[in-house]
Amino acid sequence: MTPAAALDAAFAAQPRERFLPPERRAAAGTDAPLDIGHGQTSSQPRTVRAMLGLLDVRPGHRVLDVGSGSAWTTALLAELVGPGGSVLGVERVPELVAVGAQRLEASGVLRATIRPADPDVLGAAADGPFDRILVSAMATRIPRELVDQLAPGGVLVVPVAGVMTRVERPGRAGAPTVTEHGRYRFVPLVGG
Repeated sequence: MTPAAALDAAFAAQPRERFLPPERRAAAGTDAPLDIGHGQTSSQPRTVRAMLGLLDVRPGHRVLDVGSGSAWTTALLAELVGPGGSVLGVERVPELVAVGAQRLEASGVLRATIRPADPDVLGAAADGPFDRILVSAMATRIPRELVDQLAPGGVLVVPVAGVMTRVERPGRAGAPTVTEHGRYRFVPLVGG
């Protein structure tokens, strides 16, 4: 399956409306960020698709979803990793952790879990390394602590100061490769 076809299949398997508050579900098809409470949003579908395309998730990958919010991206990532992979979502808002976990279960997502983010740690260093890390909040700089949680050859996608940024950790020693991919707006990343 091509990467584009895999994304199409993931979006079809896990529609956005399943992961929105009941009062927002009618707007699920709108290509705009939607409020999910607690000062957080569900990113617009076009943005989510662009981020997942840059992340290039493959079957069998171990993925970290930082700022899992509504759990929609966590569910999409679980579809992309397939039966041999796994997804860990971390979220700082306790109410969103509980709701996200319920929505994953109700949607039949088996390869993903969501847990509270450690307030003293960005990401989930003790659970790494990860093949892919997705950050759905705006950082002020490339979070070195997340780059360090990547496996060799791993990829981090994070909006940094308004620019979607892709960081690839080299397979051997050396500096990561950083590329920029357009301007975006997100809620701020706490600790980043």
